[in-house]
Amino acid sequence: MKKDKFALILGANSDIARALAYLMAQKGWNLYLASRRLDPLNRLAQDLHLRYGCIAQALYFDALDYKSHGSFYKGLQPKPEGVVVAFGYLGPLKKPPKDFAEAEKIVQINFLGAVSILEIVAKDLEKRKKGFIIGLSSVAGDRGRASNYIYGSSKAAFSTYLQGLRQRLFKSGIQVLTVKPGFVVTKMTRDLDLPKHLVTQPEKVAQDIYRALKAGKDVLYTPFYWRFIMGAIKALPEGLFKRLKL
Repeated sequence: MKKDKFALILGANSDIARALAYLMAQKGWNLYLASRRLDPLNRLAQDLHLRYGCIAQALYFDALDYKSHGSFYKGLQPKPEGVVVAFGYLGPLKKPPKDFAEAEKIVQINFLGAVSILEIVAKDLEKRKKGFIIGLSSVAGDRGRASNYIYGSSKAAFSTYLQGLRQRLFKSGIQVLTVKPGFVVTKMTRDLDLPKHLVTQPEKVAQDIYRALKAGKDVLYTPFYWRFIMGAIKALPEGLFKRLKL
């Protein structure tokens, strides 16, 4: 394998992750592409190699198999300069889960799975004193809404975790970027009735992420106007907010 720069994308079958993989490969990155479904991942790896001549390796990764995370990361040679956490689970559409098992799955994938692997990654990057971590959170984590408060709370926890990790790793020169996308056209949202004027494409989100990475940013709302939308929503008094249908 070439000893050029490598990045690890976890949840690489997601639409945003795939768009980011194409962009990073075009920019000269070699990629570890990790997810549970290897068939589409192998096709993606082959296409990236053919298009850009990069090394792209498909790897099996299960966010919920916490015990395997240590051996998974240990097996990466060479170690990546950066890691993208792009896996996630939305759960039931337009309504909260009916039972705890579904709520547990949402929290485990969106928060506990991410924390499990990132604690391993952080320890390695801390020793090497270089690198980056990108975590895909969501604007849904900025304020709890009746329609998706389990998902939103799992993303709020992830955002808070990344904030603390950012402070921990700052002295080691490691960038931790929290990404908060708004409405994006993906497999996860395809059955949702989203406002067309607020929807964006995965490729746009990927471009914003890469620019934010190069600029050394800490938090990215994408598209940019979601920072103002969520600022207004967070500013609403609780007495008013609880009466709204959001």
